[in-house]
Amino acid sequence: MSSAQAVAAHEAETREALRIQVDELAAQNQALKAQLDWFKRQLFGSKSEKRLLIDPALQADLLAGLSEALPNTPPPVTEKISYERRKSRHDNTVTDSGLRFDDSVPVETIELGPAPELADVPPEDRVVISEKTTYRLAQRPGSYVILKFVRKVIKRNDTGAIITPPAPANVLDQSVADVSLLAGMLVDKFVYHLPLYRQHQRLRQSGIDLSRATLTNLASRAIDLVTPIFHAQFGHILQSRVLAMDETPIKAGRKSKGKLRQAYLWPLYGEADEIAFSYTPSRAAGHVREVLGEHFKGVLVSDGYAAYARYAATREQVTHAECWAHTRRYFERAKEAEPGAAGEALAIIGALYRYEEQIRDQALTGEAKLNYRTEHSEPAVRAFWAWCENQCRRHDLLPSNPLTKALKYALARVDSLKVFLGDPDVPIDTNHLERALRPIPMGRKNYLFCWTELGAKQVGIIQSLLVTCKLQDINPYTYLVDVLQRISQHPASQVIELTPRVWKEKFSDNPLISDLERLRQ
Repeated sequence: MSSAQAVAAHEAETREALRIQVDELAAQNQALKAQLDWFKRQLFGSKSEKRLLIDPALQADLLAGLSEALPNTPPPVTEKISYERRKSRHDNTVTDSGLRFDDSVPVETIELGPAPELADVPPEDRVVISEKTTYRLAQRPGSYVILKFVRKVIKRNDTGAIITPPAPANVLDQSVADVSLLAGMLVDKFVYHLPLYRQHQRLRQSGIDLSRATLTNLASRAIDLVTPIFHAQFGHILQSRVLAMDETPIKAGRKSKGKLRQAYLWPLYGEADEIAFSYTPSRAAGHVREVLGEHFKGVLVSDGYAAYARYAATREQVTHAECWAHTRRYFERAKEAEPGAAGEALAIIGALYRYEEQIRDQALTGEAKLNYRTEHSEPAVRAFWAWCENQCRRHDLLPSNPLTKALKYALARVDSLKVFLGDPDVPIDTNHLERALRPIPMGRKNYLFCWTELGAKQVGIIQSLLVTCKLQDINPYTYLVDVLQRISQHPASQVIELTPRVWKEKFSDNPLISDLERLRQ
């Protein structure tokens, strides 16, 4: 080979290497740009995944040729609204200012004196012909009350014996806390996310001196009392045929100086609108089997975490179904890089969700719900897979493209994403579970962490009961005041009756109340 040929070959190799390097840098730049756009949306953009309804005709054109045509969504029912107003009702629940309250809200009446211009008019020359009422919402600073129990010590004249009545029963032995304080403290922290140190500040501002360690001890002892109720609810949830599962992080336990361990709570959502949070020290795949045990049989609905699929693969009696909302999120992230293609995918998935909305609006269940999904949702699912296959044939999609990642995620889960088509009891996503586990991340933003692993376990226990109260439309304060007193006298074999679901049927009409509430009656 001549020197000229060698130089030419070297230049060709250099150009090829530079071309490969440019392609790699271009792919890296595209990936970084997609990440930057995602961070911008998180900081400044809308967080909602809702999409505007598109023209049904346009949607039909989009899906034409991919699969069977989808039936057009009927237009929403509209109504004509006039500007005529009906006169407001004046009763004890709706006031002129729009303030609404029920009969359980205490009302303090303040009667105002006569107008100044009537000061010189004798009472016999005045007559009241009507009354005008004005409502204002007021608040007492700190609603803490000290209950003073007075017991008379009596001496019998005949025997000289001194008799003292026993101290009133209390939920916690040798404790200064009434059941009303225990329930209010737990509700404030775990429902309204008010950390104990803030409650301690409020106590001091109300003139009450109580150590923060005492508050922590009271909360821990109260949660220990309701732990058997949590276990009973957890066992009932595992009997569900369709079970939704997820995991959410929580800081618990000291790892080293200034650092805390990353632990996890695993929420389980059962068929009867109950939830249980199980604590584990890590996110290892083996914890899925540890939480579910060997007795669960049915459909496990989850996100794309591979641990759930591996668990279901080892259990013949467990079917794994995955969440369409998580699939949609991948295409949502690809909108900046591939607005056209991502928009097409989101339109098809949006059709599935509109069909689910119509199922809810028509209150379809069982066979009717299954038939509706077969007629409407199944063609849309087939169209979606056909669209994904067509997109994978594109030569301009790089592996780093967010759309490529979205397609890979969806096509790896074809079977699990189709489970809802054959079972009317299987939801299309795990959004109901994600809504129910929100108190955990809300708590992280307020009390930040749990100092011990035991504290994290207790967070899962009490949140299991309080979130279930919300799902069952139960006042959590009323529930806790009742069960904290009832559990000591209730048979251990019937502890399932104290779970919020059963308690609502058996005891909610006549719950046990605190001494403070008895004074008000």
